[in-house]
This record gives sequence, structure tokens and C-alpha cells, in this order.
Amino acid sequence: MFDFDNVPNRRGTSSLKWDVKDGELPMWVADMDFPAPPCIRDAVIKRAEHGIFGYNVVPEEWYDSVINWWSSRHGIRYEKEWLQFSTGIVPAISSMIKRLCNVGDNVVVLTPVYDIFFHSIENFGRHTLESKLRYKDGRYDIDFDDLERALSDPLSTVMILCNPHNPIGKIWNRSELDSIGKLCYKYGVTVISDEIHCDITTPGKEYTPFAAVSDVCRDISVTCVSASKAFNIAGLQSAAVIVPNPTLRNKVVRGLNSDEVAEPNCFAAQATIAAFDNGGPWLDELNEYIVENKRYAAERLKDAPVQTVKSEATYLMWIDCSEITDNAEKLADHLRKTTGLYISAGNQYRGNGNTFVRMNLACPRKTLSDGLDRFIRGTKSYKK
Repeated sequence: MFDFDNVPNRRGTSSLKWDVKDGELPMWVADMDFPAPPCIRDAVIKRAEHGIFGYNVVPEEWYDSVINWWSSRHGIRYEKEWLQFSTGIVPAISSMIKRLCNVGDNVVVLTPVYDIFFHSIENFGRHTLESKLRYKDGRYDIDFDDLERALSDPLSTVMILCNPHNPIGKIWNRSELDSIGKLCYKYGVTVISDEIHCDITTPGKEYTPFAAVSDVCRDISVTCVSASKAFNIAGLQSAAVIVPNPTLRNKVVRGLNSDEVAEPNCFAAQATIAAFDNGGPWLDELNEYIVENKRYAAERLKDAPVQTVKSEATYLMWIDCSEITDNAEKLADHLRKTTGLYISAGNQYRGNGNTFVRMNLACPRKTLSDGLDRFIRGTKSYKK
């Protein structure tokens, strides 16, 4: 029904991803090479045709769309008063770090993890405290003894949870989330759950919202969600911050408003409403396409001196290159210089990321094939 094989030309559009040299192929930042679904494009065009772009408020329909999507799609009922609009999840996390912990406090993260978390923590004088995920036979799990060590530190006051987890593509199960919640409650740690990748999952592999696990998880947490990753509208700057606990909510909402990240642009709410009200069929087809891209990539990469990590979520592939390097930055630099392939070095995600690279597979199959050709050629020449 929807065409994901068409290869768009994104050069010359001020694209962060595609503002690269001729001949280079960017497969790094989490930005899809698929146009947003027709329902979103129509909503944006309709709003643009009005012709007046003054200040905006958050319409009632935005709340309804978020609430209905999570209720029907993910089995949790959020209340309207729990929801706060934000211009993005990263601005919201940065704002919350400043309000929910003090300078010098620890913010606990499970690594390797999305690198911008470190910026939100460390740019404001807080410390990142890693609990490194255990890696064995191509799979990751949580070392709960080590996580308790980190959370029990008297200076640990916040944990940022990535659910599902970027870059490893893992969906945390209910038992794992429950254990995290119990430990955080035991040590008085507030959880910020970034669930931006929750709608990009392997068909049949549903994610569990952290706040849905238990009353404890709900009451000690803030959940951040957005249509931006699933529907490729990050440039429209729209997210929802969900805080059931009223005391915690007051702190969060005050921070978001003080930092001026709680007001929508002219298209943000309309695009989100269109996505959640009408974008379900497109998203279902997208997930089928992405899982086929993952299968295709895993099969092709058997010809490279690497191992792929099994992924249940996100459109990112986390690739173990330990056979050929102990410094992924050098490998990524070699790939870009010799083949033009631009992917993310795992070092930036900390944990054991120094021997991994991250590749974005959210692109037409023809583009993916080109990227895999370059990757296989480049890793083989690097090994030599």
C-alpha cells in the first residue's frame, strides 16, 4: 500500500544527515530516509495554506491523540493532566536534569546508550554513573548487582532509562523493568524513561511502558514519548512528557516552562495528531519493511568480519567489530575515507561500545544494499 522503495534525494535540503560530500552515504543519525506518511503531509500542508503562523497553544486534540494511541496501541491509559507538551525529548531531559538533581549528583545510565544523555547530564555539572550491560554471545542483559551498586550511591538521584534501548535495540521485559523500579524506589532514585523508539518494534514484539509495570514504577517516573522517530518528523519538534505523580509533575512542568521548551510551533501538534490518529497502517507497513531490512543486513554481513546483535526494536543495527578493532572510531574513520560510508562509532555510547559501530537501516533496500557493499568492502580492507 505504501512505497518504501522509492529513493528520495535529500541533498540540498539543509539535512543534518545528508549535508555530506558527494559520493558519501550517511547511515548514522537516527533519521529515516522515508517521507512521512501522507496523513501527516496533508495536515502540514493544510496548516501551511492558512498562511498565518503566529503563536500557538496545545489543542485538546493533541492530548486525545496521545492518550488514545498509548491506550489502544500499548495498553496503558494516561490521564490528560499527566501530559505536558515539549519541543523535544532531549530538551525535556536536559530541563529535568536541572530540576530533579543537584550539581555534583550522579545520574545512572545503562551503557552503551544514546550518547546525548551524557551531554544532558554533564553539561549541567552532574556526573554520569555507568552500569555497564553484560554482553555475551551477541546479546545484552542487565547486571542487577552492578545496577544496585550504582543506584545505592548516596549521590545517585536520577536514572535515565532507554526503553526500548538505543543502540542495542533491546526491548526490556516487564520483569526487568519491575526490578529496575524496585531498586530505584529502594534508593530514592527518580526514573526518566525515554521511550521514543517504542513504536519501531519487530511485529509481535510489543514494548512495555515503564509506568505500566506497577504503581511504584508509575509514581517514581517521568515518561518521554514522541511521534518523531516512528513517523520521521523530528524536525517538527514535538514530544510529550508524562508525569503521573503530582509532586514530581509540578517540578517538571515548572522546569519545562522556565526553559521555554513547552510551546508548540505551528505544525508540531497538527503533525502529531495526524500521526497518532491516522498513521497506524503506515507504521505497521514500515515495521514490516524495517524487519526485512534487518534480516537482509544480517544475512549480507555474514560476509564481513563482524557479528550483528539481535535487535527487537529501533531501525538501528549494533554491529560487533571486535574481531578487527579495539577502537571503533578508527574503523568508522576508515570506512568513511575509503568507501564514503558514514556510520556511528560505538565509542560515543560508552560501555563496551569501543568495538562496535551503529548503522541506520531505515532506508530503501537499494540504499541499504549500497551501504552494506561499502561496509563489507571497508571492513575487509581494514582487517588487512
